[in-house]
Amino acid sequence: MAEKINNEYGAEQIQVLEGLEPVRKRPGMYIGSTGPKGLHHLVYEIVDNSIDEALAGYCKNISVTIGNDNSITVKDDGRGMPVDLHPKMGKPAVEVIHTVLHAGGKFGGGGYKVSGGLHGVGASVVNALSEWMTVEVERDGKIYHQRYERGKTITELTVVGESHETGTKTRFLPDKEIFEETVFKFEVLEHRLREMAFLNKGIRITITDEREENPKELVFHYEGGIKEFVKHLNKNKDAIHKNIIYFEGKKENSEVEVAMQYTDKYTETIFSFANNINTHEGGTHLVGFKSALTRVVNDYARKNNILKEKDDNLTGEDIREGLTCIISVKLTEPQFEGQTKTKLGNSEMRGIVETIASEGMQIFLGENPTEAKVIIEKSLKAARAREAARKARELTRRKGALDGLSLPGKLADCSEKDPTLSEIFIVEGDSAGGSAKQGRDRATQAILPLRGKILNVEKARLDKILNSSEIRAMITAFGCGIGDEFDISKLRYHKIVIMTDADVDGAHISTLLLTFFYRYMKPLVDHGHVYIARPPLYKVKKGRQEHYVYSDEELDQLLNEIGRNGITLQRYKGLGEMNPEQLWDTTMDAKTRTLIQVNVDEDNEAAADQVFTMLMGDKVKPRREFIESNAKYVSNLDV
Repeated sequence: MAEKINNEYGAEQIQVLEGLEPVRKRPGMYIGSTGPKGLHHLVYEIVDNSIDEALAGYCKNISVTIGNDNSITVKDDGRGMPVDLHPKMGKPAVEVIHTVLHAGGKFGGGGYKVSGGLHGVGASVVNALSEWMTVEVERDGKIYHQRYERGKTITELTVVGESHETGTKTRFLPDKEIFEETVFKFEVLEHRLREMAFLNKGIRITITDEREENPKELVFHYEGGIKEFVKHLNKNKDAIHKNIIYFEGKKENSEVEVAMQYTDKYTETIFSFANNINTHEGGTHLVGFKSALTRVVNDYARKNNILKEKDDNLTGEDIREGLTCIISVKLTEPQFEGQTKTKLGNSEMRGIVETIASEGMQIFLGENPTEAKVIIEKSLKAARAREAARKARELTRRKGALDGLSLPGKLADCSEKDPTLSEIFIVEGDSAGGSAKQGRDRATQAILPLRGKILNVEKARLDKILNSSEIRAMITAFGCGIGDEFDISKLRYHKIVIMTDADVDGAHISTLLLTFFYRYMKPLVDHGHVYIARPPLYKVKKGRQEHYVYSDEELDQLLNEIGRNGITLQRYKGLGEMNPEQLWDTTMDAKTRTLIQVNVDEDNEAAADQVFTMLMGDKVKPRREFIESNAKYVSNLDV
């Protein structure tokens, strides 16, 4: 548990920066979106307040409950929000916190030394975007209660009871006028709350879903903190050394924690955090760690004659192959940069992390020579594979396949040269490819047919991947390279559309393609360039009218509307069954088609990594368990 900060926490620590009015007018500015991501962000903002109390050393238990009415209740056993009058506002501090934007203990008032929350907008924004919110504060032997509606105070702060406990309980119902949908997903909250418990060792976080007949409850409590996070991430992987490497340190009011373990996989899995925020764009703390790891491993390898004088140094990519790592830093004034403001910009953190990581790795390698040898041998294999991949790339270039000038022969390219107006459909099989080529808009739509299922890249290094003709064709067509040569600015199509049959084989091909993009071309996913086409499942004909439907539910709805007598029903089992006009009308015409954009929520990136490992990795048991537990959610699957 964190050390207690010797600061008072009262009304004078609550600083007011600006009013609340803009929130309902432009909610996206404050929570990112009014879709599912923004909806769940409301919960994280309230939980962050409780986490701040834990970081200050005053809170051990946090509970999150999804009510039958889809409301959220967050309760903690911290000090309880201040209830005395704010010196400038003349209102109880708890009311100021909930009704004035940027009012809280995070803004230099001395309430918190370190605080989470990406924007620090907290309770006031959640209040503004809720139909109603109630707050109960247990403090000074009393229970205080206040109610708000759409950001406005409805009742005065009143004493409703006595209590020997301390803490804050917040309950709110998201506003249907603001959000596209207001139904919380248990799994989304589960992943983020588990992550928070990993990042703050010793805290107990409970999540309960009361919407089911038998309420579901999970408890997250990890005394090992991020060591247990690494263990969790590696549960479906085979580690090449038993003990998880862990080190921590403090310097210049900043705290650094690193936990890591090598597996037999070929890609790295590194997640970095600053004040519990997933810095999925990296930043100075990640740069410092990578620099330290590369230098220390090379120094050790040379000192112990594993690397000879004539050998080149191992690269950072070599050394990080198969690494699962969590880097967590806590600092007083984090500065966030990047496209989504999740890149840590504090320049001092590079040196701080580099120093602490260097010392920690030197001690580990020195004290564990057997594990050190295993890690370096894996890095040497990665280096040899990298060299083989380089030669494969050069050989392929000499043959004219990766130079961007000679496109693959089976690619039917579009005439448009502006990538923002161009899209490429990846289609399985000659039959579907033929229909797609005939039915497409030749100006803006390119077609790349693939033969069969591509290589499972989860089980292969880059040198082997580059030997796959289907993968080489995609790399060449996209034009942005692969691995350390990847350059998204050279991407030739801003929509990459996976178009496969709506059956088991089609789902498998889609998963293989998504695994390749996620592991070796992740910026394509991060920048929203990858899509999945949704072809129809049925054609319903009644008289002269034809209808295309995309699910069994839609089919039932349509048949209820038009009647079930005198209809002709055609079930499409493959894209090749459609003629070019049908494929265009249903799946490729931008005016009528449905495309599903593929993205990874940065709040649940660790969960996405696990899913790819589980679905495409070596271990059968977790894959079977996943399929069995999720089968009830799957429809329209031909077996």
